[in-house]
Amino acid sequence: MNMMTQLKSNALFVDQFGRGKRKLRISVTDRCNFKCVYCMPEHPEWMKKHDLLSFEELYQFCDFMVRRGIEFIRITGGEPLMRQGVVHFVAQLQNLKQFGLKRISMTTNAHYLKQYAEALKQAGLDDLNISLDSLDASQFKHLTQKDLAPVLEGIQAAQAVGLPIKINTVLMHGMNENQILPLARWSVQQQIVLRFIEFMPLDGDRKWSTEHVVSEQQILETLATEFTVTKQGHGSAQTTSDPARQHFIDGHPIGIISTITNSFCGTCDRVRLTAQGEFYNCLFAPQGLKLKTQIKALTLKTASSEVNLHDALFTYIWHKEQGYHAIEQRLKNQSLDKSSRKISMHMIGG
Repeated sequence: MNMMTQLKSNALFVDQFGRGKRKLRISVTDRCNFKCVYCMPEHPEWMKKHDLLSFEELYQFCDFMVRRGIEFIRITGGEPLMRQGVVHFVAQLQNLKQFGLKRISMTTNAHYLKQYAEALKQAGLDDLNISLDSLDASQFKHLTQKDLAPVLEGIQAAQAVGLPIKINTVLMHGMNENQILPLARWSVQQQIVLRFIEFMPLDGDRKWSTEHVVSEQQILETLATEFTVTKQGHGSAQTTSDPARQHFIDGHPIGIISTITNSFCGTCDRVRLTAQGEFYNCLFAPQGLKLKTQIKALTLKTASSEVNLHDALFTYIWHKEQGYHAIEQRLKNQSLDKSSRKISMHMIGG
């Protein structure tokens, strides 16, 4: 029995570099009321609503994946709170905790969070990641084309009901790197974990350039002008696959996700599904796997439907590449047209 045959008999999906997949990110919609430059193309083409997988179909896929080693599910978008029924979906996912699911999370821009925070808490959501790229109202409006106030109100509402929060800030040179210190001060004051993220080439229109990246080193140097910065090391006590490199500023935890300058790909345990059933073994994968038909077949509860889906996923996940830099190098070597890659952050949720 060769290695692939042995692994195929095990529940956990594993890639060719031995990285087991324990985290699933489910995008429930590509639609978003924000228009962040690092995420949304100038003229997005929204998925047609009738083309989206239903929440029941998404649940069946989550059930299938949890029984094969997935322990963490994150609900993303677009903006997930724009899709009616998402709170019920969170509640439904609680059923999977008896089969090994440990946490149900959500990533949101928090614009609608004030009205949903209590319901999400009652539904059993374990934690939230909230995008917040500036505390300056005019700058925030420029970055997102939306007002800052509802976001801050949403954060306050989540705190009030006891939902654990992490703040994600994408930094872009010449746009919002002046927010490093204000956001750091605010996170200490609010006792919220803040994570700075290097700008990644997932902007849809492929206007990204390394010139726009505010590097981890630049972030740390800026923080050191006001705080005592100490390094905790890569990962956390919970998991070494945490994408953020952990630091402390005056004893307060802060993370930096430095995909461009210090890739965490070597320990990546994530896979992703879009709202219309395209599966990606990597955030930067040039090609996805269209699973809509196989996922719909899961509702029939036949053995063949599970076998067909398992076989398709096993092969695709096994061939996951080593990481972002390996993919970029291969595309360069093969002179492939990167613009042919349709996926962007608004479709896959980061």
